[in-house]
Amino acid sequence: MAERIAHHQAERGLDWATIEEPLDLTGALKSNSNPERILLIDCLTLWISNVMFADHDVDHEIDGLTAALKRLDGPVILVSNEVGLGIVPDNAMARRFRDLQGRANQRVADVANRVSFIAAGLPLVLKG
Repeated sequence: MAERIAHHQAERGLDWATIEEPLDLTGALKSNSNPERILLIDCLTLWISNVMFADHDVDHEIDGLTAALKRLDGPVILVSNEVGLGIVPDNAMARRFRDLQGRANQRVADVANRVSFIAAGLPLVLKG
């Protein structure tokens, strides 16, 4: 994971600051939001898995995130994976993750001004 993060940081260049916050995404957004700074969350999927494996109430955390997104001072771009396009997993934990991720994507999309689905590097605007 450290290698992946380093690769992403190198691609983005020195103008980007990286904040690693595995659980308190809402707090990190609130403390770093600024009208003159774009925040990039990469990625919502990893955050959901972190919250889930920390035994936190994922729906409660999503509530906090969506409420915060409505009130932030500056723009936020969220990257997320669509995990519901494949087969339904055969184990309960994977199904739970898939369902939670799907709910998170829906709820964030509901409060977002723009939603794009990227497939094969091509954007499909779903909202906005």
